[in-house]
Amino acid sequence: MLVLGIETSTPKTSVAIGSSTELVAGYQLGRGKTNDQVVVPAIERLLSDANLEWRQVNGVAVGLGPGLFTGLRVGVATGKAIAQSLGVPIVGMSSLDVLAYTVRHTRRLICTCVDARRKEVFWAFYRPVPGGVQRVTDFRCAAPEHCLNEIEAMGEPVLAVGNGPLVYRRAFEHEKRRVELAGTGDAAPTAVPLIELAVPRFEREETDRLSELKPMYIRKTDAELASGRMGRA
Repeated sequence: MLVLGIETSTPKTSVAIGSSTELVAGYQLGRGKTNDQVVVPAIERLLSDANLEWRQVNGVAVGLGPGLFTGLRVGVATGKAIAQSLGVPIVGMSSLDVLAYTVRHTRRLICTCVDARRKEVFWAFYRPVPGGVQRVTDFRCAAPEHCLNEIEAMGEPVLAVGNGPLVYRRAFEHEKRRVELAGTGDAAPTAVPLIELAVPRFEREETDRLSELKPMYIRKTDAELASGRMGRA
């Protein structure tokens, strides 16, 4: 089956089309146009360049976050709209799970850590297991120092993957004897590993209901925070 993957939980827009046996086409943009300006045109270009039509897409996989509010809203809404219009199933995957999967071959404990802005990061910890990774903590959102405190408490070598350690490199370098930083190529979750993780779920028919598929925001949006401040005034 051909699966369309959409991952927009960070400023990077990533879309791809693939199956259990091949990556048909992929597109990534790290800066410039915003997610809402890029996603649909990028998908249309992928289909055109690969000589595919919309009707040949058999499923949609979308990254749910945690991540940045605007990007998640665009990606999830677009994925749901495409799945509904094509009448195909949809699967939502945690973006941090997808990011951890990209470094599944390490022997270290994995910390996925992405910039949440407001001087905060989203993170979670994973252990490599045969064929993938297993999440061993809940998703967190706090200042980078809190993530580093948790890394120290783990008491073992850690591979930190994501753009969080790169944005807050000075803080993470204080733990460089224990923490190895992954490179910029692994700074954001992308649509290719998203498809790899989603295809088995489609094959097992473990898909999601459109009405129940929602982004993982983890923390309140700017509008909610402003509303709370007004309520206390």
